[in-house]
Amino acid sequence: MTAFRALLFVLGAVLVVYTAIVIANHGMGLLPIFFGDMAKLSWPGQFNLDFMMLLTLSALWVAWRNQFSGTGLLLAALALFLGSLFLTVYLFILTAQSKGDMRKVLLGQARASR
Repeated sequence: MTAFRALLFVLGAVLVVYTAIVIANHGMGLLPIFFGDMAKLSWPGQFNLDFMMLLTLSALWVAWRNQFSGTGLLLAALALFLGSLFLTVYLFILTAQSKGDMRKVLLGQARASR
């Protein structure tokens, strides 16, 4: 579990640094580029569509894990819009709260207790 948590930390840190550099060099204009590439039906657009579907599945899992509660829906929105940055922090916190019990991490406390 320590190695997994270290990986989550490294992935999150790399993403924050990379994102800061991109914003410094190109500004905050992600959405027009992201959806523009998709509209062109190009390989970057295919990658963006695939990534958007992955984000959607991640958000759905977060909502389901939290039994579609208000908090779960809020966390799902964060998962959808913040992507890996959210997921690395979320999993880091969950692994600490669950003391490494992956059933609790993946299923949530209520389902893991059954």
